[in-house]
Amino acid sequence: MMPKVVLLGRPNVGKSTLFNRLIRSNRAITHDRPGVTRDRMEGVVRSRFGRDFALVDTGGITLDSHQAVAEGPAGIRGFEADILRQAEAALKEADVICMVVDGRDGLMPFDEHLAAYLRKCDKPILLVVNKVDGAEKEELMMAEFHGLGFPVLACSAEHGFNLRALEGEIRDLLPEADEFEDEENEEQLPADLEEDRDKPGVRRRKLGDSMKLCMLGRPNAGKSSMTNAFIGEDRMIVSDMAGTTRDSVDVTVEKNGKKYTFVDTAGVRRRARITDTVERFSVNSSLKSTTKADVTFLLLDATEGLTAQDKRLIELLDERKTPFLIIVNKMDLVPQKARTQLTKNFQEELSFCYHVPVVPTSARTGEGLDKLIPLAERIYMECGTRVSTGLLNRAMEETLTRHQAPVVRRVRPKFFYLTQAESEPPTFVCFVNDADRVAESYARYLERSLRRIFGIKHAPMRLHLRSSHGKKEKK
Repeated sequence: MMPKVVLLGRPNVGKSTLFNRLIRSNRAITHDRPGVTRDRMEGVVRSRFGRDFALVDTGGITLDSHQAVAEGPAGIRGFEADILRQAEAALKEADVICMVVDGRDGLMPFDEHLAAYLRKCDKPILLVVNKVDGAEKEELMMAEFHGLGFPVLACSAEHGFNLRALEGEIRDLLPEADEFEDEENEEQLPADLEEDRDKPGVRRRKLGDSMKLCMLGRPNAGKSSMTNAFIGEDRMIVSDMAGTTRDSVDVTVEKNGKKYTFVDTAGVRRRARITDTVERFSVNSSLKSTTKADVTFLLLDATEGLTAQDKRLIELLDERKTPFLIIVNKMDLVPQKARTQLTKNFQEELSFCYHVPVVPTSARTGEGLDKLIPLAERIYMECGTRVSTGLLNRAMEETLTRHQAPVVRRVRPKFFYLTQAESEPPTFVCFVNDADRVAESYARYLERSLRRIFGIKHAPMRLHLRSSHGKKEKK
């Protein structure tokens, strides 16, 4: 636990740009168009000399003179109440509030209405006048904001003006450090030391006390609903409108003494259909999130079946050797009699990626959710598999004895030995006299046999066939 600071303001005042600057990472999508941010996003502001604190970015708030939700710009129209609810949740956890305004636009009615709303909070408030590009403009652009009655500080998130002073001002408003000592000094749970002992000679990667899980899928597949179902609250805005989520948002929850961070991402459509720059940024952020997660949950819509875009995403994850499992969501909308056949159809269509588990679920009813985290942990441990030399030699002998390689161009390829090159993911190199003579079907047989012998059931695995006499390597 660390003190938490929340950024609040009307749409398009630069909250996300300020958020990215302070956490020193381009986490939040920024754009000149108002209403890009909808869900709240958290990051950490770190310092070599001062205290670290959590920073929360929120969507633009639009209130009328009665402090009720008012209609906002096109980007958030229809989401105003959801954005306010997200901001209110952030306010409850906040230790300091930074109300961000636009120095170029001056004091606007939405600013005044939000200020009146925030005065009811019994928490320190700092008024941040953004888009002030230099000290020479400071007094002129800040003048009318003093009337709101909050401490005022001018800065420019885009150009970096006065940001160090802003960090210092925020730290001065934070509660005393000893208020957080009890939580910070809590005894940490030890890492899980259990290993898979069913396979002598095989060591699994150990489970730590935290895990990062990425939600990926097409628009409206139910990623935000699934995230909310896991954490047990309406943390992400959910709507029937495709494309509701834009940023990749990290949400952490503790279950059974372990921390799980769910990364809710924007829906990924075909690139040819993406014409909007904001959506392009969102899709890039979604795909990037899979490289940072321990395991990716790929969500499919049970009511739509396996689409071409779903197959593209599966092929992409498989090609990159990303640890992932497939979740067939919205099973509650499928008639009971058709469910078995539907699951079977999915498994048949996904036979090209046979090692990836397919789990039928429903985020709305909770069906199948209890299987996902244990399965993700199994995949995570398998990804760090390390096999002893003795078992590698026995595996090679057993595999070749069961089924010899077929003769190719009147010559049967001769296998010499097997070695493990990497463990994340498990990567094995099989040396043979001529890799070009090993048929594709036999290479697949080798992979299946090694998976069975080493107990690598669901994790990605690489098998390279390498010629021992300077021949070209076959993958």
